[in-house]
Amino acid sequence: MIAKRILVIDNEEYIQEVAKICLETVACWQVITAGSGEEGISKAETEQPDAILLDVMMPDMDGVTTFEKLQANPATQNIPVILLTAKIQASDRRRYAELGMCNAIAKPFDPLTLANQVTETLNWQL
Repeated sequence: MIAKRILVIDNEEYIQEVAKICLETVACWQVITAGSGEEGISKAETEQPDAILLDVMMPDMDGVTTFEKLQANPATQNIPVILLTAKIQASDRRRYAELGMCNAIAKPFDPLTLANQVTETLNWQL
């Protein structure tokens, strides 16, 4: 089986590293990281990941704007997006779902269960 490729877009390097280590270790996935919305869009176009984990609160371009640009781009619009966010109330979840995002995972997340949360959201097998 070919390993899944996950793009993690988060302006905090610590979050990128924790997500990368746990997804590579627990799920044996390939993880690509980006530190901004612009960099994430560029990497999504060139790398064509199987899914994107996207931070909501980022400087310059927030996660919602990044998601909208990914959706507007034919090269990236079919890549499933899961938000990483501290804003996880019911009203936020509804808004994210209405925009077309797959799910929202609360930050701080549990590194040991992150891969399971992604697989459950996307109906993948680990």
